[in-house]
Amino acid sequence: MANNNTQRSVLGTRALNRATLDRQLLLRPARMSAVAAVEHLVGLQAQNVKPPYYALAARLDGFDPEALSTPMAGREVVRIVTMRSTIHTHTADDCLTLRPLVQPARDRELVTFRKGLAGVDLDRLAGLARDLVETEPRTMKQLREALLQEWPDADPQALAVAARCRLPLVQVTPRGLWGRSGQVSLTTAEHWLGRPADPAPTPDAVVLRYLAAFGPASVKDMQTWAGLTRLRDAFERLRPRLVTFQDDNGVELFDLPDASRPDPDTPAPPRFLPEFDNLLLSHADRTRVVPPEHRGRSWQGNIAYRTLLVDGFLAGLWRLEDHALVIEPFDRLTRAQRDEVTAEGERMLRVMHPESSHDIRFGVVRG
Repeated sequence: MANNNTQRSVLGTRALNRATLDRQLLLRPARMSAVAAVEHLVGLQAQNVKPPYYALAARLDGFDPEALSTPMAGREVVRIVTMRSTIHTHTADDCLTLRPLVQPARDRELVTFRKGLAGVDLDRLAGLARDLVETEPRTMKQLREALLQEWPDADPQALAVAARCRLPLVQVTPRGLWGRSGQVSLTTAEHWLGRPADPAPTPDAVVLRYLAAFGPASVKDMQTWAGLTRLRDAFERLRPRLVTFQDDNGVELFDLPDASRPDPDTPAPPRFLPEFDNLLLSHADRTRVVPPEHRGRSWQGNIAYRTLLVDGFLAGLWRLEDHALVIEPFDRLTRAQRDEVTAEGERMLRVMHPESSHDIRFGVVRG
């Protein structure tokens, strides 16, 4: 039964932190396949090739990079632009449903390129681009050059962006495979997967999946995650099926009635996360994971850093260099915390780099 009392229960920052970590499979290693995890998490941020692998290494019991690489080679998972106009690794089913859901956002994205697309028939462009990439996968450079022959006065970059926005273009393998190299070559999702796109799911269905992976959350939180607007109506339709809370600032939060909301004092082991992990990007209010004093410290300009969680919160950065795992905490760690971080670092290295040895050292504390 929905909890819609005027006086809602308050979920403090630590309660939200533990609930979100649990949904994100970060409180304890999950025993599920890589494909099942990608589905549960509604995709993994994949601006670069390696982050999805590190993301799963932090979340799954007994993970091996081949557990994601093999289904990607088998076209069970793919790399495609979806939420927030960023590349995500999705299951094949989600690729064919979530992309239509976010299509309005891709259409809005084209507005910023309208000057470079003056006189371009976008429907014709989409048809031509589809023919090109379904004949054989094309790089963005090849796509630009081919489209420029049809519209020589247009901005080449805008032409390629228009193709990416109008069509569900996936990156074909070997791009995205662990330990393999390959330039970004594109074809349509339908061509790569051998079946047509499904109708866009209702926003209501995706709200429920978002809450299962990122809740409790506000309407604005989900809009931030999806890069969509006007989702309030979907939440209101679902209100009788949901429970509601409020955060310390009085913001209304929605959640699934039977979802886990662990005790705020539940231990949260250290975790090494990749750059652009969705844990840090999927809420309008990120204080459930990012302490206010560390806001903005996980990236600089367009460069994002790999992040370290201690006690469930952003606590530092990490990198691999010269056969060493270098850990840079923002604040001084206790002896017990350093030992826990070191143990988790050793586990991550065994999973991701079993063929080589790495020293573990703590860098200068960033004050």
